[in-house]
Amino acid sequence: MGIDNRRIKQNILTVCNAFVVISSHFFLQVSGSFFDSIQKKYMDNQKNNGREQSSEQKSNTVKDPDQWTTGGEPMTGAQKSYLKTLSDEAGEETDENLSKAEASKKIDELQHKTGRGLENGQ
Repeated sequence: MGIDNRRIKQNILTVCNAFVVISSHFFLQVSGSFFDSIQKKYMDNQKNNGREQSSEQKSNTVKDPDQWTTGGEPMTGAQKSYLKTLSDEAGEETDENLSKAEASKKIDELQHKTGRGLENGQ
């Protein structure tokens, strides 16, 4: 009676296959739970879209530009680019030396003038 290499290989393959099946099953359970929680958060966010924010939420997200601590700094590149787009559309000159706060106010003004960038037709 010698060692049967084929039988040993077959047993090793059987054990490996069982491990793969068990690992896959575990992964699917764990990832399924993970994706279920992601989907729930997504669906909750979808339900909340369109709802009015509470005054507390608004106070944390929308500040008067005059109250910005960095409002006196030069406008950002994004503000400059958007202001140029809005100014061109409104047929107005673009002042390239505005502060962040001034640029924000001008953007709001031009958005109302052009109707561009306003949510729900505000």
